[in-house]
Amino acid sequence: ASENFAINEAGSVHYCKLMIKLNAYLKFMEGKYMFNYVWPLTLVVLSNVFYQICAKSVPVEMNPFASLTTTYAVGALSSLILYYVLNKDANIFHEYIKVNWAPFVLGLVIVGLEVGYIYAYKAGWPVSTAQFVQAAILAVILIFVGYFLYKESLTWNKIVGIIVCLSGLVL
Repeated sequence: ASENFAINEAGSVHYCKLMIKLNAYLKFMEGKYMFNYVWPLTLVVLSNVFYQICAKSVPVEMNPFASLTTTYAVGALSSLILYYVLNKDANIFHEYIKVNWAPFVLGLVIVGLEVGYIYAYKAGWPVSTAQFVQAAILAVILIFVGYFLYKESLTWNKIVGIIVCLSGLVL
């Protein structure tokens, strides 16, 4: 029975080749998942850079709400086009029957976000300072939102992060 577990020299080479192929496949899959993990945040960061530039560049004499009507028309059209380009057999009306409260509230929240930044820049906030202050405060608030609403853990790393964020605002 022990001869069933013996590996001859050719079997050993075959096993090594198999393990090398498996390792290469796993590295490929790891990279694929890492890409899927990283690209959305890369998109958020790049979009946020252009967002800040555009928000700061809205003409001072233009009403922010009038500006947002153009912004949202472009956003709605872009979303509609991307929906059909990226979804085979797409039916937007089929998607609309799935809607809950979140898209409606998100629409209101986005208006607040946009108008808040536009008014902050019109009031003279520097781009780097306004973004940093809101990001630090937001990071602290979201740690508690995650803890209380989504039962995420509150670790020592997060507590240190809160201290770093708040001390960064003081400095």
